[in-house]
Amino acid sequence: MDPARARASEKASRKRRISDEVKKLSLADGVLSIGKYNSPFPFPVWREMLDVINPVSNFLFFLPVSVTLDVETANPQLEVSEDLKSLRWTRTPRSLPDTRKRFTHWLCVLGSEGFTSGRHYWEVEVTGNRRWSLGVAAESVERKDRVRLSPETGFWTIGRVVDQFYINSSPRSRLRVGQIPGKVGVYLSYESGTVSFYNVDTKSHLHTFTGNKFTEKLYPFFRTGDGNQFLRICSGSDPDRERGGASGW
Repeated sequence: MDPARARASEKASRKRRISDEVKKLSLADGVLSIGKYNSPFPFPVWREMLDVINPVSNFLFFLPVSVTLDVETANPQLEVSEDLKSLRWTRTPRSLPDTRKRFTHWLCVLGSEGFTSGRHYWEVEVTGNRRWSLGVAAESVERKDRVRLSPETGFWTIGRVVDQFYINSSPRSRLRVGQIPGKVGVYLSYESGTVSFYNVDTKSHLHTFTGNKFTEKLYPFFRTGDGNQFLRICSGSDPDRERGGASGW
């Protein structure tokens, strides 16, 4: 077989394999299957998948985004890395301007970029961290006083406290995770009103918030109360970057 024909055959074979993977992803009300799934695919494959998916199908395509942390929202006790990808609790508050953007009660920080439309995906490494919450938060959330982290107050998150995992709802409910995740994938579909979480290591669904009607800008949300371990954003355009260093529960 000549080289050109061999390349064409290899490309066709790859597309068939991707198409087979797509068919294994079942959808319910615009949400990825709550069982096992064969994604997230490597980032370049997401693009190629568009060539083999029928444009009128209900397949939910999420755009991987390169999330960075907004230091102006970070609680003064949080240490944010110079590359704006990692954070940890220092237990020692820094002297920072108490602007309207900054969280002063919860040990949390928002992503720099918010979303008012579209489908977006990012991953966070949580290995070893025993106190964290992840998800999305509305732009108008309370940042100065203690409020329950729940959809009613503008937070769609799940979290871990020592050996227990929770859905941060009202009331808070236990979350069964099976294998403890080392990485958590967060999916936001603005128009369908869903926020989904996956254990990246086992490629399994953790939880989905459904039935929401988003009306304002939503930001990636990160909260940590473990002074020994960083949370690290590990999705984006350069997934091989090093673990970040410095720059409450």
